[in-house]
Amino acid sequence: MTFESVPDVVVIPEGFFWMGSDSGYENEMPRHRVWVDRFGLGKFPVTNREYRIFVEETQTPAPPFWSDVMFADLEQPVVGVNWDEATAYCKWLSQRVGKRFRLPSEAEWERAARGEFADALYPWGDEPPWQRPFPGYDVKTGGPEKVGANASNDFGLYDMSEGVHEWCSDYYDASYYRYSPERNPPGPCSGKRRVSRGGSWRHQIKFSRCAARSSLPPSFKYADYGFRLAMTLEPEAHRAGVSDIEFRTSLSLKLQF
Repeated sequence: MTFESVPDVVVIPEGFFWMGSDSGYENEMPRHRVWVDRFGLGKFPVTNREYRIFVEETQTPAPPFWSDVMFADLEQPVVGVNWDEATAYCKWLSQRVGKRFRLPSEAEWERAARGEFADALYPWGDEPPWQRPFPGYDVKTGGPEKVGANASNDFGLYDMSEGVHEWCSDYYDASYYRYSPERNPPGPCSGKRRVSRGGSWRHQIKFSRCAARSSLPPSFKYADYGFRLAMTLEPEAHRAGVSDIEFRTSLSLKLQF
């Protein structure tokens, strides 16, 4: 049978991309070239349905917003989870299925959001979000939409610009891009805040640019903060000549039991 907490994982190919922006906010500057290794990323943010299994198995306290119908649908992204709880979920799932799940780095997240639109403002291109037919929130409740309600980017990832802010693994430093390494930047060594990425259902502008950065103290639990799983991939599969399509099919089969 299929373990319902296992995400649908998309393989993001290795390579260089241009991170940041020279025309956005100061913390997005300078635009700089970054390499990220091949990795997996959840097609959707973690849902209430998936997180509920973790809560029941580990006796972790339930998120504080589940009692509110605005946030209680099983197919909505889980919110009200702090950074430590998000990383605990990653560790639990890793032990459960024998794969290394974790939070994505900030560089991985932006690489995945951009897809093949390397220079575009948004995951879909440069078209302003207010000209697209997606509201970015649930018009019935006013809260977050169910995951996957809008169109995916060209990597097949959903909700990379809208829905909820997503925790990343990095500490936050507004000036990090001025000294970050070119290859697989891990973020600063320390800090008081953790990076988050993506848009929010409760903001006036609900869709976020690919380069837009945000952050929050890791202990905070906000109604527009969730997370998405990344997965470290074994380099042997790539060296052995296995294509990403073949590997993705194999991965899907291995994550079922």
